[in-house]
Amino acid sequence: MPGPSPGLRRALRGLWAALGLGLVGLSAVAQEPFWADLQPRVALVERGGSLWLNCSTNCPRPERGGLETSLRRNGTQRGLRWLARQLVDIREPETQPVCFFRCARRTLQARGLIRTFQRPDRIELMPLPAWQPVGENFTLSCRVPGAGPRGSLTMTLLRGTQELIRRSFSGESPRARGAVLTATVLARREDHGASFSCRAELDLRPHGLGLFENSSAPRILRTFALSPEPPRLAAPRLLEVGSERPVSCFLDGLFPVSEARVYLALGDQRLSPDITLEGDALRATATATASAEQEGATQLVCNMTLGGESRETWENVTVYSFPAPFLTLSEPSVPEGKTVTVTCAAGARALVTLDGIPAVAPGQPAQFQLNATVNDDRRGFFCGATLEVDGEILSKNESTELRVLYAPRLDDSDCPRSWTWPEGPEQTLRCEAHGNPAPSVHCARPDGGAVLALGLLGPITRALAGTYRCIAANAQGEAVKDVTLTVEYAPALDSVGCPERITWLEGTEASLSCVAHGVPPPNVSCVRSGEAEVIEGLLHVAREHAGTYRCEATNARGSAAKNVAITVEYGPSFEELSCPSNWTWVEGSGQLFSCEVDGKPQPRVECVGSRGTSDRVLLPLAPSDPSPRAPSIPSELASGIYTCNATNRHGSMVKMVAVSVESPPKMDESTCPSNQTWLEGAEAAELACAALGRPSPQVSCSREGGSWPQRLHVSRQDAGTYLCLATNTHGTDARTITVGVEYRPVVAELAASPPGGVRPGGNFTLTCRAEAWPPAQISAAGCRGWSGLLRAVHRLQEGRV
Repeated sequence: MPGPSPGLRRALRGLWAALGLGLVGLSAVAQEPFWADLQPRVALVERGGSLWLNCSTNCPRPERGGLETSLRRNGTQRGLRWLARQLVDIREPETQPVCFFRCARRTLQARGLIRTFQRPDRIELMPLPAWQPVGENFTLSCRVPGAGPRGSLTMTLLRGTQELIRRSFSGESPRARGAVLTATVLARREDHGASFSCRAELDLRPHGLGLFENSSAPRILRTFALSPEPPRLAAPRLLEVGSERPVSCFLDGLFPVSEARVYLALGDQRLSPDITLEGDALRATATATASAEQEGATQLVCNMTLGGESRETWENVTVYSFPAPFLTLSEPSVPEGKTVTVTCAAGARALVTLDGIPAVAPGQPAQFQLNATVNDDRRGFFCGATLEVDGEILSKNESTELRVLYAPRLDDSDCPRSWTWPEGPEQTLRCEAHGNPAPSVHCARPDGGAVLALGLLGPITRALAGTYRCIAANAQGEAVKDVTLTVEYAPALDSVGCPERITWLEGTEASLSCVAHGVPPPNVSCVRSGEAEVIEGLLHVAREHAGTYRCEATNARGSAAKNVAITVEYGPSFEELSCPSNWTWVEGSGQLFSCEVDGKPQPRVECVGSRGTSDRVLLPLAPSDPSPRAPSIPSELASGIYTCNATNRHGSMVKMVAVSVESPPKMDESTCPSNQTWLEGAEAAELACAALGRPSPQVSCSREGGSWPQRLHVSRQDAGTYLCLATNTHGTDARTITVGVEYRPVVAELAASPPGGVRPGGNFTLTCRAEAWPPAQISAAGCRGWSGLLRAVHRLQEGRV
């Protein structure tokens, strides 16, 4: 036999505990009352589950005992004072088992309470409407069958995660099972596509069990809004068989507009519209094509459906048949002069008109004939037909063109005899000829030269100017025409027609004529710079006509200007100021003879000695402008008469020039010795000093450092240094002279030393000084009193003095 279950073990433990307490009580107090006990006294069991009940007593020897219950039993275990029984498949919401024992002729009872609970395993959210109109209420209902006890149940209705309503059923009867929660909800646009669900919670935590939760499967709500107005239908009132016309159906106020369905039909013909969504509006556009079977009155129907509701509208359409009129020519292309028949016809009910002339009756053709001329070429004919449909007059037209064959014609309007184009911009040269078939036109120079590219865009150049022969030809003949093309361009002044430099000869007649190139021929005018008078006609050329002139050429295409320099040339001429007749050359001055001659071009001048010392001597001339090749400066020059000859290409001129040679003063040792000697006592004389020069210089001498008094005879005071100056018109020369005065010798001093006497055998000194120039030679014989002096010295030595 397998061991007792956990429930049974719990019941047995309770039983033994009760028996123990009973034995203690019996031994302690024999008269204590007896009792019966049931464990567990209160139990909560999941519906369909099982439970062990332990029934016990403290009666020492119970007569009998038992457990009364309506529940199914699976097994029983007994002892003397206890009974354990397993109850299975407990389904009743609430039952009260009774434990009893018979003891001492009394019945002992213990009543228990067993309740069942059922988890919210099944939650039923009632189905939602297939489509719910926005702004109307709908009912959310949730049912939790069998779950309980109801007093421990809480239900919640949710939109997504948002709680709409929550209800707790606390306070309900413990036997109550299952619950229903209902809510009324206002449908909104944002609820379209929203998820609704129901959640149930069974909270048994106060009974020692857990919290049991479950949720229903979500249900999706679809909301919609549909305008009460019918769609707006745009359709033609009349529809021709075989023609295509657009129709459209429009309705605003649809939500969700993408869920709307459109039915568009012309009679029994369903159309396939293109759908365009704009916010809450829907537009369905289709092309309606009527067939011949639909001719007559029919309906165009538009139906829009959303959320199970529809809005419909319709329009009456009249389908008609109106073929285009037929316009025919007996011959579409005829030679000039041939007769042509023109006919206009239409359907049986249509009235035709040919070039404004109506037919006799509906269904009858209109017709006329004409004799084809050149003016009828490309003449258009108009055929109109009218038809009344449902009170409306409809019309159709047909046109055609007659071609008349004729030879080419070159009219001045389309091929002018003279063309004038400006040079440069691209142009299209056109020479169009009339004719049928269309003539070909060819323009070329008569000499077989250049060909004009007619009808092509190209640049206009001067080379295109000239006369061309244009020939237009087709199968009917040809036409010939000479045309002249003139290319206009702005003036140009080139060096050939208007050179930059012009030379005139003084005394001749000349005109300032500048020839400009340009078309039309330019008008040329020239004015001198700084002046306003225009130079015109022949001029008697004078030197004052030289200068710069501004020449301007002007025509309709522009202007050009150019500066022209006029040079006036003339033969040589001498002027006294620029080439003097008398010239003095100063020796050493480095000066050259300047002989400037007026003339253009600049004359060549040469001066050659003609007689005297200057015969055939070339006179060096100063250059008219500084030049590294200037002639060398002569150190000497012969005076005399020179012939100067000035020559240019317009002639020559001769002038005689007298040249004289002069020089500045010059003194040297030969003319003015630097050392001179005079003799004292002689008669006073002048310094011997002369100077060379032309004209002859004046010489004057003066003593340096003091005056020089006039004396009759030479004295020693006249000796010293003198300065002599030689002067003429070309300068001054100076020379320093030293003068010495000579005189005869004179003894100026005679003395002996020492003056106190000299012992015999001693030395003494004799001094004898003499004055003379040049210096004198002194000797004893020559010193006066020398013998007497010697005697006196001798006496001194003897001591007698």
